[in-house]
Amino acid sequence: MSDKLSSPESTQDRVRVQKVEVLSDDWYVLRKTTFDFKRNNGTWQTMSRETYDRGNGATILLYNREHKTVILTRQFRYPAFVNQHPGILIETCAGLLDQDDPETCIRKETEEETGFRLEKVTKVFEAFMSPGSVTEKLFFFVGEYFHSDQRSAGGGKYTEGEDIEVLELKLDKALEMIGTGEIMDGKTIMLLQYAKLNNLLGE
Repeated sequence: MSDKLSSPESTQDRVRVQKVEVLSDDWYVLRKTTFDFKRNNGTWQTMSRETYDRGNGATILLYNREHKTVILTRQFRYPAFVNQHPGILIETCAGLLDQDDPETCIRKETEEETGFRLEKVTKVFEAFMSPGSVTEKLFFFVGEYFHSDQRSAGGGKYTEGEDIEVLELKLDKALEMIGTGEIMDGKTIMLLQYAKLNNLLGE
């Protein structure tokens, strides 16, 4: 066992890409890459991996200190549906960056999905959600909301197939829903736990 961490720069010398094949380029890009990797014992091994590139994204937990509540969304997710789940997931507001920076993206997504236009948002961390196959990195934000910040009912973009329901829940209730399986989305669990651990809503 070792507590020594390699820097990202040193990893570049351990990867030699041999071939990249595009398997699908419909909605996002699926690639198969063959590469040589230098193992910790110094030997080289040829490997093949598939990576799904959908770009990077951002997500946010809206919270209200006075009422001890959070804003979440509920919508249908087909990949969950085909994996023995009803497919209706409760989540934090989120979206792909596309050409925007993370803060611009999450402000835009917040208003589109929830109807709230926040005065201030704060980035709290970044994370790879499924690094074994998906290239996406998520930027995590939190932002305090007030009912006066709501500009519309939200719901997302109809043209993009979004049919989003906006939920306002007590933070403690949302945390309970993780244990009951009512909330199963990874990014949402992470932000709810962040809010609790950092006492975002006060005692």
